[in-house]
Amino acid sequence: MKKTIITLVVVATLISGAIFTGCGPLTPKEDAAKTEVKEAKEDLKDARKAATAEEWKAFKDESELKIRDNEVRIAELKAKIKKSGKELDALYEKKIDALEQQNKDMKSRIDVYERNNKSDWESFKLEFNHDMDELGKALKDLTVNNTK
Repeated sequence: MKKTIITLVVVATLISGAIFTGCGPLTPKEDAAKTEVKEAKEDLKDARKAATAEEWKAFKDESELKIRDNEVRIAELKAKIKKSGKELDALYEKKIDALEQQNKDMKSRIDVYERNNKSDWESFKLEFNHDMDELGKALKDLTVNNTK
């Protein structure tokens, strides 16, 4: 029994000694390495947020093409309204004007992001694409005749 107690006391002393000596302060090299790792992680995070020049150019060109297509579609709708002479033309004209303003807003969002691209690239791209898709759907839905 005494042997077991003595063995437990010796083992506990060795373990506690190892714990206290192993948790000492960091050496200057370890501290510098941790700082470098932190900086590298931040740089990587910033690089992921920003768009590369090629990626931005491709996105901008594609978006400007969609905006031009929307402008053509809006011009066609306005021309159709002038020809038809129906009673609902005022309502359609208001809707077309609102869609035209949204299209202009999309164009200005690209210009603003290009000048101040410090915001998160991925979230900008997702939100912009979503809004462009919604605008395209609204333009298509405007020409659909829902009356039976």
